[in-house]
Amino acid sequence: MIMSAWFFVAFSFLPSIQAADLPGAKDHPLLKRFGGSEIVAYDTKRFVEYDLQTSTFTSYDLNAKKRHYVNPPLRLEGALTRIWYEAADDTSSLELLRNYQNELAAEGFDILYDSTKDDNATKWTNYLAFFSGLNIRTNRSIYVVYAADTKGLKTLTAKKQRPEGDIYVSLITVEWNKDDAIYKAKRGAYAAVDVIEVKPMVQNMVAVKADEMARSITSDGRVALYGILFDFNKTEIKDESRPVLEEIAKLLNNEPDLNLYVVGHTDNIGNFDFNLNLSKRRAESVVTALSSEYGIKTDRLTPHGVANLAPVATNATEPGRAKNRRVELVPR
Repeated sequence: MIMSAWFFVAFSFLPSIQAADLPGAKDHPLLKRFGGSEIVAYDTKRFVEYDLQTSTFTSYDLNAKKRHYVNPPLRLEGALTRIWYEAADDTSSLELLRNYQNELAAEGFDILYDSTKDDNATKWTNYLAFFSGLNIRTNRSIYVVYAADTKGLKTLTAKKQRPEGDIYVSLITVEWNKDDAIYKAKRGAYAAVDVIEVKPMVQNMVAVKADEMARSITSDGRVALYGILFDFNKTEIKDESRPVLEEIAKLLNNEPDLNLYVVGHTDNIGNFDFNLNLSKRRAESVVTALSSEYGIKTDRLTPHGVANLAPVATNATEPGRAKNRRVELVPR
């Protein structure tokens, strides 16, 4: 009888011993997992825009797929690691939250928001609807978070300052009170962890070739160039801009009768008059570089700046602003 009882206990632990994380999934190196939990969803993205909660949730816009809060969220840009953990059996959402909170504190994070300390955090209508549209390449089921009961919902955000770039964590914990085969959820709790590492986007644009510039000028009356790079609010051309400058010089050498306006464009961040002056000075830097480094006569090039007066995309998002920051060549 004693042997039978021991065998039953040992057997009941086999699933947790044998169960494995989803293929390709792993913990973020800066954040440990809750003991015994398993990864049921995992994704990474090199560069995203992310809204981080810092105040009470008020509503969810189903059309825009956006959560709204009492205060505007922090708008972050950087690398995203998204991990969903399953802690089966008797684990509660509060236990998960407190364990992560302690781990974050031990790693030097400051807590930005904790729903358990927010007396107004009582209504979560459609809060989890955000998860329904996520396209996570590795996941067992989106429903383990999306279809959970909001009664046990807890959320927390945190920040850690680092010389190489700040790092933020968003944590949402939910509960399931029974196994659910349809939603592929087990009784216990789930933690949805987003780790956002703030850093500038790595410019990865392929330089437009001289013949492509010529065709665009002929067909469209202009060519937009995104490979001429400047630091924020600066006019000095960065070294990685050289391939584009070389192609402009090649274009002008191939077509000796072509004269150009070099037009600087900015996004709408900051003061308009400042951006107007900045865009012109950046255009002047391009003209100077083509003249001094590639021997192009300055009388063939006229610099101008138009700030954000000719956008090609919305300035409401960073991807849109990135498209608006450019240099254009227009035949004179």
